[in-house]
Parts: sequence; structure tokens; C-alpha cells
Amino acid sequence: MKRTYIKDLHNHSGEEITIKGWVDVARDQGKMAFFDFRDVTGKVQGVVFGKPEVLEVAKNLRPEWVVAVHGIVNDRNDKNAKEFKTIVEETGVRDFFIKDVEIEITGFEILNKAETPVFDITESTVETNEEVRLKNRYLDLRTARMQENMKMRHAVAKLCRDYLDENGFLELETPILTKSTPEGARDYVVPSRLSPQHFYALPQSPQQYKQLLMSSGMERYFQFARCMRDEDLRGDRQPEFTQLDLEMSFASEEDIMQMNEELLIKIVSELYPEKRIQQIPFPRIPYAEAMEKYGNDRPDIREDKDDPNLLAFCWIVDFPFFEKTADSDDPQATGEWTFTHNPFSLSKSEHVENLKNKENIGDIIAAQYDICLNGYEIGGGSVRAHDPEVLKSILSILGHSDEKIEENFGHMLKALGSGTPPHGGIAWGFDRLMMILQNEKTIREVIAFPKNGLGRDPMMEAPSTISEDQLNELSLELKEIKKPE
Repeated sequence: MKRTYIKDLHNHSGEEITIKGWVDVARDQGKMAFFDFRDVTGKVQGVVFGKPEVLEVAKNLRPEWVVAVHGIVNDRNDKNAKEFKTIVEETGVRDFFIKDVEIEITGFEILNKAETPVFDITESTVETNEEVRLKNRYLDLRTARMQENMKMRHAVAKLCRDYLDENGFLELETPILTKSTPEGARDYVVPSRLSPQHFYALPQSPQQYKQLLMSSGMERYFQFARCMRDEDLRGDRQPEFTQLDLEMSFASEEDIMQMNEELLIKIVSELYPEKRIQQIPFPRIPYAEAMEKYGNDRPDIREDKDDPNLLAFCWIVDFPFFEKTADSDDPQATGEWTFTHNPFSLSKSEHVENLKNKENIGDIIAAQYDICLNGYEIGGGSVRAHDPEVLKSILSILGHSDEKIEENFGHMLKALGSGTPPHGGIAWGFDRLMMILQNEKTIREVIAFPKNGLGRDPMMEAPSTISEDQLNELSLELKEIKKPE
């Protein structure tokens, strides 16, 4: 018999059906047995009575066994059913537990048995030891809270894809194996077997590739990009994470900010109607004002920080392009110049000549913008340097020699010199956005298979050692780690 999803059972009242899923709860009451079954769409109650041969099988079922359940859909007329019907009529939203029908069970097929889970899957695991949860992530993901987190992550991603598609963006993939360049955090590197003693780098972001797509005439690009950075971890960071990355040709700061603001408002209004955006349009706060008033450049401007459904978006703008690497508040401090965003940004138009001439470096304001939400930076972008001479000047200010500029960025300079339009873009920290929207405390709660606080995957036991044969194949030799004295 064809499978029926639990969410659709109310359309089959009085009919014989088959559902497939998990035993959620089993209750043996002697001459009767009650069960809660679940599949990816919901939960429903089932009951066995008056069928000794079926009851005999039912008494052996245990939670988390995978079963096919055959039965007849019966309407329920008890208090729970009436309350459920009222909720559906008033809100249009069905409960995860389908309470207006139940299954009169006529037969079972046991598809797979299960060992007793190491934690209770019928409850939220938010208070369960995280290492145990990550070790058994496939169990953790069965809980209603984690299922909801994953479903909403999908819903938000789909809405973004649909919106960007309607606005002329192409979803294009960029390489995972790329070149290591000195422009950000530490790279994860991958040895090449075919080019001994040479290495790929895993991308910290698709920054260069998306600009090269603008050189290619694609005009509007996006992707949900996997990014890897070998940096110290915290609750809103992971060694690998997801960005919603996009780039637009012939676009100003205003064009990019308005489009992103419209998309964020659409996400909240359509998928999180219970939440309220504090201010529309989003306020724009100059970097200097944010630092003076809030002490940081990702301020939490909520009027009521105890309201989990209040969303206070704001843009931070007018960033200084460069800052000194020396740890000093003295503007005359010695030290090298570094960038505050990324080296491929452009300055405000009135400062472009200073960029070209390398003058008044500390006063140059970048054409960059960050989007913040409830005290977190959830995205950042800029208008890019599309003139190769401007980019070369920026890299020179950052201390790169002409030789190193050609070695590390020659491909970018050549591409920009091929007739590249003005362009700009932004990248959202998609995991961080989902964490806030789902009222979670860490991004690990909205990632299917995250790493722990030490950057390890307890389930797969990664990272791990590799064999001598693999090392030899890659022309690698491990040095002995010196123990601290």
C-alpha cells in the first residue's frame, strides 16, 4: 500500500492507510497498546485492540524502532481533538502532533530495530551534554527542536533563492580547492598528490571568485558558500560555516543595501510572523558613532533585550579603510597598515585619489557596510576596487611588494584590467542569522553536523591521523611535536 504522511492523515478519515516512521512512545495496557508514531511531517497516536495477533507484535515494539504501520484513520472527538481543531482554524497552522485523528492499527512491519537511545529523543536536548549530543548527532537531529531548526533553515534558504532568482541572480558554484593568499585568517591547506610539495587552500570566502564572475559578465551572482577558516572558536563561529554570498555589477552601496534590507524584511514577515522588526527602514550608524556610543561596531540596539521576538537590525557604515596593526590608541602609532574589511574594497568616491596616491591613509573611508542584528554582525560587504591600479595601490599600502602583489594577486589585476564593471556585494553569516531567528544560543544548534568548541567532530572522530602510505603518496613527512618544557 502507498505510504501516507502523518500530516495528511486528516484527509483520509475512514480509509485504510500505511504510515512509515519511528515509534516515538509505546504504552502497553494489557488488552490494548497505545503508540505515538512520528515521521518527518508530524506525530500521531495509534491504538491496537481486539486483534490478539497484532497485539502480540505490538507488545514487542520499542521506541526508535522503524516501522510500517497499517490501519484505519478514525476521527477523534475528545477534548484534545476539539482544541486542536480550534487552533488550526484560528491560526491556519497544524500542530506537530496531529490530534484530530488516530490510527486503529491492523498490522505492523518492523523495518529496523534500535538500541535504547543514550538520551530522551521525545524531549528537547538543549540541556543535554553537548559532547554526547554531537557524538550521537543522528539521534539529536530526530528531536522536535532540531527538526524544526533544520526545516526553518531550509525554508529561509529557499525564500532567499526564490527572491534572488526573481531579481535576476544566477546561483553559481565556486571552487573549494583554491590558492592560499595573504588576505585574512589562517587557511586550511590541502596537499596535492599530483604537484608534490604544493598545496591548495580551502576558501575562507569566495571573494576573489565572485569578483572574477563580475569580470566574466555574469552581473548578478549568489551562492550558499561553504567557507573555512582556521581560527579560534566561540559560540557563533565554526571552522567551516555557510555564507549567503552575492555580488552585483553596476551597483552602488545604496542598491546593495536596499536589496538586502528588503530580503531580510521578507524573511521575517513571511517565515517569522511572530517576530517584530524594531525599525524599518533599518537605521544607519556611522562606525565612529557606534564605537563612541556602544563601544563596538555590532551594537545591540533593541529597546527591550528581554523580548526574544524583537529584531533590531542596523547598518554600520563609513568604516575607516585602514588601521594600524600596533596595539595603541595613538593615531600616530607605529606599525603596519592593515585593512578593516578586505583588501578588495573601494573607498568612498571622494577618497579614491588618496588611495591612488597613498596619501592621508588614516583618513580614507571605505565604501563598506555591515548589517547587524541584536548585537551580532550577520553580514558585511562593500563596493569593490574594479580598477587594477587602485587595487595595486591598496595592496602596496598594506605592505605587499610589487613582486608579491604579482605572485599572489596577478590573476586579479589581469582580470580587472580586462574590462570589469563597477561592482559590489555582501556576504551573510547564514548560520548566525539562523541562530538568532531560531532563538538559539550557538550556531551549532542550527548546523546539521557542527564541530565542537575544539574544532573536532566527535561523531566522525575528525580530525584524525592518516597512514604512512598516504603520507608517502603526498610526499609528506611528520615532524615530532616538541613537548613544552
